[in-house]
Amino acid sequence: MESNTLWIPIAVLVVGFIAAVSIGSIAWYNSKRPPGWEDKERPDYIPKVNQEDEKN
Repeated sequence: MESNTLWIPIAVLVVGFIAAVSIGSIAWYNSKRPPGWEDKERPDYIPKVNQEDEKN
């Protein structure tokens, strides 16, 4: 593999890492907080995802 084509897999890894951190942060802030984190406020840049009550 040529050295100038090595940036493609590195770019895929970087974009994938950024996407995983972003999605994970949104999921974390919209989930129930673990003990000790209940009173922490959601950052302004995290969108609030509406959850419907589970009806069984």
